[in-house]
Amino acid sequence: MKPIYKRVLIKISGEGLMGRQGFGIDAGAVEDIAGQIKEVADSGVEICLVVGGGNIFRGVQEASKGISRTVGDHVGMMATVMNALYLQNVMERLGMSVRVMSGLEIPQVCENYVYRRALRHLEKGRILIFFVCTGNPYFTTDTGAVLRASEMGCDVLLKSTQVDGVYDDDPKRNPKAKKYREVSYDEVIEKQLRVMDLPAIAMARENKLPILVFSQHEQGALAKVLSGKGNFTVIKES
Repeated sequence: MKPIYKRVLIKISGEGLMGRQGFGIDAGAVEDIAGQIKEVADSGVEICLVVGGGNIFRGVQEASKGISRTVGDHVGMMATVMNALYLQNVMERLGMSVRVMSGLEIPQVCENYVYRRALRHLEKGRILIFFVCTGNPYFTTDTGAVLRASEMGCDVLLKSTQVDGVYDDDPKRNPKAKKYREVSYDEVIEKQLRVMDLPAIAMARENKLPILVFSQHEQGALAKVLSGKGNFTVIKES
């Protein structure tokens, strides 16, 4: 399949890294994701990644009740650090050249995010993994993903989820939920479709950044979506 995009950012949820487990990182799930990324990287697509931390932070959420939102968000940021480093290691084992860049200073394990340095990595054919994108609490990884995709001049943001697109209701609870093949930024905001947080959608609208929402569980899903095929929903201007 021939990709129709040159430079993309892929948002991978932390839940996507835990496979069928209820918590943590599943090696098989990560290897599958890494294999799909290698397939499209080998076709010439320039790739940025943002990884969430829900597979780890959700597991400690019960123990975190009563702490402040700021502290809770910092815990979540640390979860994305672990996920990013694990994913980097698996991707490198598959022969990919990968750089991890952080919005927080952690020089012992990764590079600090510097705009021009990040662009240079892409120009050299390296894959970038961003985490703690803003370095601030109260900002989700969705918002960070849109921010980095806009900065890097990506053609599209791909959001990998547990379902194959955007629905008007939760398809896991409502079998009659309607799936959108295409939906505008304004509709997502007005109807409060829970695909990304509203600041992320608003930023994507402002920067005219299309968002493709797809299920990571379909075999070869990433290559299909990047070729304009497969099952997905596109969020863009009306």
